[in-house]
Parts: sequence; structure tokens; C-alpha cells
Amino acid sequence: MGRIELTSNPVLKRLLVNRWPQWAIFAIMLAGFLFAILSGFIGTPVGSHNFSIVFVWIGWWAVLILVAVPFFGRGWCAVCPIPLPGEWLQRGNVLGPDGDAPVRNKLRHWPRALRNIWLQNVSFTLVALFSSVLLTNPTVTSIVLAAMIFLAIGLSMMFERRTFCRYLCPVGGFIGLYAQAAPIELRIKDKAACVNCGSKACYNGSAQGYGCPWDVFPGGLTKNTYCGLCMECIRTCPYDNIAISLRPFAADLVKPSARLDEAFKAFIMLGSAMIYAGVLLGPWGVLKNAAFQVGTPAWSIYAAAFTSMIFVILPGLYYAAVKAGTAITKTKARMKSIFAEFSSALIPLGLMFWVGFSLSFVFTNASYILMAASDPFGWGWNLFGTATVAWQPVLSWLVTPLQTLALAGGLLWSANTAHRTGLQRRISSLPVILFCLLLTIGMAWLLL
Repeated sequence: MGRIELTSNPVLKRLLVNRWPQWAIFAIMLAGFLFAILSGFIGTPVGSHNFSIVFVWIGWWAVLILVAVPFFGRGWCAVCPIPLPGEWLQRGNVLGPDGDAPVRNKLRHWPRALRNIWLQNVSFTLVALFSSVLLTNPTVTSIVLAAMIFLAIGLSMMFERRTFCRYLCPVGGFIGLYAQAAPIELRIKDKAACVNCGSKACYNGSAQGYGCPWDVFPGGLTKNTYCGLCMECIRTCPYDNIAISLRPFAADLVKPSARLDEAFKAFIMLGSAMIYAGVLLGPWGVLKNAAFQVGTPAWSIYAAAFTSMIFVILPGLYYAAVKAGTAITKTKARMKSIFAEFSSALIPLGLMFWVGFSLSFVFTNASYILMAASDPFGWGWNLFGTATVAWQPVLSWLVTPLQTLALAGGLLWSANTAHRTGLQRRISSLPVILFCLLLTIGMAWLLL
């Protein structure tokens, strides 16, 4: 299957260029985000009956992991409300730019040494370590959500563009990683047009739109990781040289990245999915108690084990697998770059691990959405007549077959990615495929 340019459809193109449809979605999302923060602070402390917990960690999470990321990549970032207040203040405008002069931020640049996703790796790890409390305590959820929006505002006042989204957001890091597997992309049509363009309006901004908020030059874009699909470049390009296209899944993984920060994001996400499955779905009371008892010696041991798993054990075993592959083919290679490139094979596996985990977690708790919709604060309201709906798992008969399909598909997908990388580098992919097989067996044991 080749690429199909979606923006060649004039109706869709007009919808994307027009700011009002996107702004309307922004307004709804921001209102929901602020309502979630409010409900967490003033609503019931019972997580399963509070809007902040139910709609953020069950409703939003289900849409994000099961639909948005696999099929639309960075699509969530295109409508995310978190950067909006800071961006509006930074631009001095809520909608489009005013006047004829190109619009470009005059704030400080983000430090060059921090222009990577290591801080996103750390921020996601911190959220993951406290996730057991975050997923059950409405006040903690609201504190985290409010902190994210205030941090985004503060950084927008100090640094240019969407610094928070690009370098700090814990959600944006894993969306960017798995967006490489999605069948949607934004790319230029003709390189020559970009080379001959003097204004570089897609990056610098113009009277039609703002310079890329993600600090990306679309003319050099080769993968989805750092494109937030904000549509500004489509609005500003004077040559109509930027398109949204439908493509084969995982097209970005054909040429894997050699960046260590992205490699470790793959291990963080892979390990976190397995640990979450054990803590939230497994039968081990000791493990659950350790994860929930934040600040106790038991939690400290849990935190040490968690960080060791994602930063030491999984990368160490994978390094050994890659090293074994070079030994089989007697290939002399720079292990740092080979290790990072082969880590791309873990992206499909990690994505399917999260899908498998989310199927259990979301379908088991989906009925709480009806309750919280009618009584968002837990104050005894019954707005839609669903506040007294009894809890029961949804489509429980379908979960196990879907999980099996996801895990098997993820394994085959990763094996194919590893095989292709091995052929490019003339290194045996068998040890890496074996590593993926063993992890899949482990995840199947945790879920099934």
C-alpha cells in the first residue's frame, strides 16, 4: 500500500486550514480538563465515583491507547488543552495572528543540552511510580493535572514555542514514540519547493499562521515523533507543499532511530506496561500494597525494583541479545548505535502490551463512566438517570481473545521489524526475536 494524500480532498483541507473547528474542539477539551481538576478537588474522595478519575484514567485513557495513538499517532496532541492557556498568553491572541508581519516568538531558546526526551523519560517514570495513588485518589489526580497546566504556562512565558510539550510532557513522550507506528503522517510533497522557499513560513510563521509550535522544520521531517499535528504549517506554507497522508503502519520504523533517549523510552514503556499489569490486574496483595503505600519502606523497595527494571534489567538483557546477534554473524559494529536502532523493534511490542493491559483495565471499569456522568462529584446527583447503574465488567467475554490477538500481533510485528533491521545492519535478529518472545510469554501470563 502506498501513501494516500488525505488533504487532496478539498473539504477536508478546508476543515484543517480553518481555525474554528479545531478551536471548538480545544474549547470543549479545555472545559473538560478544568472540570476534571475541579471535581478532583471538591468531589467525593472515592475514585470510582469521581469524574476526575473515571473520565481521565478510564475514558480518556481508553480512547488514547486503544484508538488515538495506534491509528492517529500524535492526533491527541492536535487537540490537547494543556498548552493552550500558555500558548495564548505567549502569542497574545486566542485564535490566529493579527496583521501582515510574520509572527515569531522572541523568547529564550530551550537549552541545547536538554533538547532531547530524557526529561520526558524522567517525568513519565515519576508519574508511573506514583500511579497507584494517582489512579485512585481524585485529589492527587487534580494536583498533577493542575501542575501540568501551570508548568506549561510558566514555560511558555520563559521559552519560545511549546517547550513543555516537546521536552517535558510525560504523555507526549510515549505518544511520540508510538506515533511512529501510526498510519497517519504529515510530510512535505516536494523537497525542491522547500529548498527554494525564502520565508520558511512553516517554521517562522506568517500572517496566515504561527511558526511551528514544536520547533520542527517540516521540510526536514522524516518521522512522526516530534510533529504535534497542530496544522500551522499547512496554513502557512505559501506553496501548498505540506500534506496529511495515509500510509502503511510503522512506516517510520523502516529507518530506525539511533538515539539513546528514544531507545530508553521504549524500555520505560515496555517495562511499565508489564509492571502495571502485575500491580493492577495481578493477584499479589504484597505487590499491590507496596505500590499503594507511598513513602513506606515497602514502597521504596517497589520503586527501586521498578526503576531497575526499566533502566537496567530490560536494557541490559536487550543489549546482551543485540550483542549476541553481532557475535552470530561476526559483525563488528558500534554497539551504541546498533543497540539504539534495534530498540525500535520494541515499539510495536510495547504498543500492543499497552493495548492488552488497557483492554482489561478499561473494560473492567467502563461501567463507572455511566455513574460518574450522572453524578460527577459524588454528591448524590442523577443527571442522566445512570448514577445507580450497578458495576459490572463490559464485554468480558471479548477481552481475552482481543488480548491474545494483540500480544501475538505485537510479537510478529516486532519480529518483522527486528528482522528488517538485522538485514540492514547484517546482524542476526534471532536473539532479539527470542527476547521479544520471552517478554510476550511473560505478559501473556500476567494478563491471561
